[in-house]
Amino acid sequence: MKKMLNVALPKGRLGEKVYDMFEKAGFECPSIKENNRKLIFENEEAGVRYFWVKPSDVAIYVERGAADVGVAGKDILLEYKPDVYELLDLDIGKCRMAVAAKKDFRDDNQRTLRVATKFTNIASQYYLSKGRDIDIIHLNGSIEIAPILDLSDVIVDIVETGTTLKENNLEVFETIVPISARLIANKTSFRFKSESIEKIVSEIAAQTEVKK
Repeated sequence: MKKMLNVALPKGRLGEKVYDMFEKAGFECPSIKENNRKLIFENEEAGVRYFWVKPSDVAIYVERGAADVGVAGKDILLEYKPDVYELLDLDIGKCRMAVAAKKDFRDDNQRTLRVATKFTNIASQYYLSKGRDIDIIHLNGSIEIAPILDLSDVIVDIVETGTTLKENNLEVFETIVPISARLIANKTSFRFKSESIEKIVSEIAAQTEVKK
């Protein structure tokens, strides 16, 4: 019997794009396109099992071996540093991690900079590299209102189009790092299911090359 390859897909539009790439790579599973609420889909013939998970959880499923491979944003990999192999930049889900603030913001180096963010590790590392003294305020949602209500001086967050920032009279001051979706693998799975995983990597790499 063929070894099943377990794939964690991020729920939402990104996951649908990723599934299309896997399908083109020869790992099709037609039942995933049916309109239902199932979370797990498999195709024994193709030797693949897919499951939908919250995007921020993909790396946990892969790191702990519930999934052999998955797709996670570079932001998640930088923030949580999961013990996985990063195999490929899929060149989709592109955005950037940036520092934003009110338009009239001027950084006063004489005082501690108040930084509101979900991404405390990325923000800490970034400001450490600049030698800047900061006070991190960890928030889980609507980071944009922190500078407006004077909770923070700046925010560190993912910026895609910048529309939400503009609508709240904020602007990007610095880009920390570009972000995109990455194919990741469980380290043990990579050893024992290397044939399937390497096929996915080479087939999807060819697809991203065609796009460029």
